[in-house]
Amino acid sequence: MNHRIVPERKDDAALIEALHDRTFGADRIKRTVYTLRPDVGSLPDLDLVAVDDEGELLGTIRYWPLEIARRPALLLGPLSVQPRLQGQGIGKALIRHSLAKARRLGHGICVVVGDPAYYGVFGFQAAGAYGLILPGPVESARFQVCELLPGALEGVTGVIGPGGGLAPLTAKRDAFLASSSRR
Repeated sequence: MNHRIVPERKDDAALIEALHDRTFGADRIKRTVYTLRPDVGSLPDLDLVAVDDEGELLGTIRYWPLEIARRPALLLGPLSVQPRLQGQGIGKALIRHSLAKARRLGHGICVVVGDPAYYGVFGFQAAGAYGLILPGPVESARFQVCELLPGALEGVTGVIGPGGGLAPLTAKRDAFLASSSRR
């Protein structure tokens, strides 16, 4: 399936909500991760969609700002792909593209609640092992974290909360990019 990944478009909002309803059910808003999103908008720089050659919405990924021990972090999700197209690599392409962009923008930590086998290939690991706590019920194996920039998780433990007021880890990003360009 040919697709391209582009920033979320203004007219995509209603289509995305309908896709989330089909993918996760209308009761998805009762899940713990939704408690981290009240009155906090998603991050437009990381809100992406996969579209076909005609511009039809094939999949979507969004990110939300979090805070852990006064450190900025991201919440990945929801990630949704049209049910008829699942298993064709669209979701994985959205994750790869968006995580690379998050790194370039200086984001150091990303949290997700999802299938460990699916997200593990992107570097996500059990968040509980790092002393991170999600404020509400969640299957511990599905609660995962990924260090986007080396050292971003050092000394970061505690309860995850909604974010929005903290800047990305620009100094760590610059050091990471400088070391990467020397390789």
